[in-house]
Amino acid sequence: MTWSFSLGRLFGSELRVHVTFFLLLAWVGFAAYSNGGMSAVVENLIFVLALFACVVAHEFGHALMARRYGIKTPDITLLPIGGLARLERMPEKPMQEVWVALAGPAVNIVIWIILIAFGAGMPWETMTQIDSTAPGLLNRLAYVNLLLAAFNMIPAFPMDGGRVFRALLCLKMDRVKATRVAALAGQAVAVGFGFLGLSTGNPLLVLIAVFVFVAANAESQDVVMRSVARRVMARDAMITEYQSLSPSDTLATAAQAVIHTTQHEFPVLDADGTLKGFVTRNRLFAALAAETPRSDLAISIMEADIPQVELTSGLETVLERLHKGAPAIAVCTKAGHMVGYITRENIGELMVIRGR
Repeated sequence: MTWSFSLGRLFGSELRVHVTFFLLLAWVGFAAYSNGGMSAVVENLIFVLALFACVVAHEFGHALMARRYGIKTPDITLLPIGGLARLERMPEKPMQEVWVALAGPAVNIVIWIILIAFGAGMPWETMTQIDSTAPGLLNRLAYVNLLLAAFNMIPAFPMDGGRVFRALLCLKMDRVKATRVAALAGQAVAVGFGFLGLSTGNPLLVLIAVFVFVAANAESQDVVMRSVARRVMARDAMITEYQSLSPSDTLATAAQAVIHTTQHEFPVLDADGTLKGFVTRNRLFAALAAETPRSDLAISIMEADIPQVELTSGLETVLERLHKGAPAIAVCTKAGHMVGYITRENIGELMVIRGR
């Protein structure tokens, strides 16, 4: 995820934190200082950090359960509204998805039990004073873990309950339709959160509402895309009419190509059609902005590590490689000659045409 940086690796997954997380810390610190001075700042920041440790544990619950089914979790990212475990793929067997989804809230329940065993109380007033330091750190953490478990079990995407809901629907209908139903439920919940946040003046609820609405829609689109991808080969999606560059072309030549075409990426081909790499428009603009001489060879800014697939490769394979950050995927013959390439944009166009 962009705008995030690594804190290290844990249990085989990279733990990352988004820069906006520090905005949350700053906001909590400012609000606490306004209400209770420096001691309130320290206690509230400790509470937020402890809370996010619980969130990390929640996400590792998903990751470790997914590992049981052979699914890796490349990274886990801390966001102001929670955590995000990026699974290599979602389990498509309904009951596997149920167990992976339930593992996260189960971790929060276990943490709640441990906190109760260590003396945390559950007086009702703690619920109404969750943003205050008065109830005590352990009491607040106990309540929040219980709330996290309950919140995540709302049967709507992208919450864990939505994944359980989708998995159970998959027992009666196809995955695309089940995802669409769960996503619509998620968006309905988002509208409710948004209305509640606006009517009570709670910006966090509004932020959660926006995230839930967008994430539910993205999940639905991703499942539709993968469903179509299983029925399509690389040769059906590739761009076959394009302007290429040669290894001897300069930045000036590449700049002219950008002006005279709608391409965002330009393959660099040898005389025999062998792919050397891609010059992307973004890299070209960055080089020109840095006042790199236009007489420099375009290959000096070329991305050389371009994945290659054959004509009969499944589009699902292409999608997986694009998700890893490649600007394009080259479609080549068995002899290694490029006959076309695939980008995220033309896959999106394919989905519009064939996805419904």
